[in-house]
Amino acid sequence: MIYLIFAYFCLSMVGITTMALTRKNPVHAVLWLLLLFLHVAVVYLFLNAEFLSMAQIIVYAGAILVMFLFTIFFIGAKELSKEKRYIKLWEGRLLIGLAMTAAAIVALSKIKTTFSGKYTISFIEKTGNTYAIGEMLFNEYSLAFFMVGVILLIPMIAVGVIARKLR
Repeated sequence: MIYLIFAYFCLSMVGITTMALTRKNPVHAVLWLLLLFLHVAVVYLFLNAEFLSMAQIIVYAGAILVMFLFTIFFIGAKELSKEKRYIKLWEGRLLIGLAMTAAAIVALSKIKTTFSGKYTISFIEKTGNTYAIGEMLFNEYSLAFFMVGVILLIPMIAVGVIARKLR
């Protein structure tokens, strides 16, 4: 029974993605994208990745989607253009498809099935996956974590400056 529910969420994500990509109204596409992000969060729960599930909801369904909606409303895009662009470029689509397939094959061929290191499955089961992610982020990747914070601070300052100029 659990496999059927998991299969439902996985298959519905394909349909929801198709709906998001084929909408003419960008607001409707973003709302379909919200449903997709929620389905991805449920799949993370099935995979026992509670932290990723909550991060998916908070970061993507919360912040990123609000940014998309803000951008759509700021630009004033009511509908996508109806002209047919890039329809006759089948060579380009074929080249991009082959490049993506080659990249996927290379990425999948480099997957290691065994892991040795501090963060083994027994360590994660003993401490919990949220604790293990936090320990890794704040100990081994603290500089990268700090730099991401600075990089995310820059657009916030820019939005404040733009909003101040509009007044």
